[in-house]
Amino acid sequence: MIDYKFDKLLHVRTGPEKKLSFPDSIQYNPYEPTPYHALETLFKHYVVSEQDQFVDYGCGKGRLNFYIHHFYRSSVKGIEMDENFYQDSIVNLRNYLQHTNSGKDTIEFICCLAEEYVIDPHDNRFYFFNPFSVQIFQKVINRILRSIEESNREVELILYYAHEDYVYFLEDKTIFELEQEIRLPGLYETNPYERFLVYRAGN
Repeated sequence: MIDYKFDKLLHVRTGPEKKLSFPDSIQYNPYEPTPYHALETLFKHYVVSEQDQFVDYGCGKGRLNFYIHHFYRSSVKGIEMDENFYQDSIVNLRNYLQHTNSGKDTIEFICCLAEEYVIDPHDNRFYFFNPFSVQIFQKVINRILRSIEESNREVELILYYAHEDYVYFLEDKTIFELEQEIRLPGLYETNPYERFLVYRAGN
């Protein structure tokens, strides 16, 4: 019910498919939006600024993007490889902008592979909900690290339901350091993946 409430508030439709649609490549995982109750928990503990510029890898229909844009006025970009989900996000964007006073120049959706997205020097917050294999994750993180070298700034990664391979790679092979762990009450106790991990690098 909470998902319906938020979708109605934002004038979007971001629910999961009734039947899971698996990508053509085994390197990518099927679409599943972050539950709204999880987003509520995240942003009770994670500070967002209007100056932040978020990138959501595997954004699907754009749930996280609309949530952040509406409540925190941050700039947001959604990266999605699936053409159908990308089109869904564009329809959602049109409906969202028709019913809000938010600036359309601060929310954007891009249809491309995650590892091909060219990182803007102002991108400083990157979100991952277990969207693809660790091999692709490594490529994306290496792009982010190169971007930090080219334009030094503080960058944070937000991981939800993070696979152990993601965590091992970040902590053993990169300069990212764990800054925050946010556990979902009532869920983490029986499923240790039900948490957000925030990693920071730069500056």
